[in-house]
Amino acid sequence: MADKDKFADEVMSDDELDNVAGGACGETAQDSCFLNVLLRGNPAQCDRYGACRISMESHEDEIKKAWAAVGVDAEIDGGNFFILGKSNSYSINGKKVTRDEAYQHAMNVVGKQMSKSEWNW
Repeated sequence: MADKDKFADEVMSDDELDNVAGGACGETAQDSCFLNVLLRGNPAQCDRYGACRISMESHEDEIKKAWAAVGVDAEIDGGNFFILGKSNSYSINGKKVTRDEAYQHAMNVVGKQMSKSEWNW
């Protein structure tokens, strides 16, 4: 049996890999980049932040307001310099949704479909 076959049932999804790579800081940073591009020109547009900056400064309220502008209630936990924090959670009309569903809902509300390469630069 090849080594890769031993671990075939332990493959991680893209969302799981994002959390491993950046934890809540990385997730929150990606949310800021996504919302920054999606909401360009909208008063609720947030700035773009990297994971390190998210972990050292408090931008949760700004990002949460940007999510609210597209009808998503987001619980943001960027952590701090010493603790990565927990994964963000998203809900629409009181129903918990995945991060991908929140992204798609936001794009539908704004009327702008984007690929990851269009906002993740």
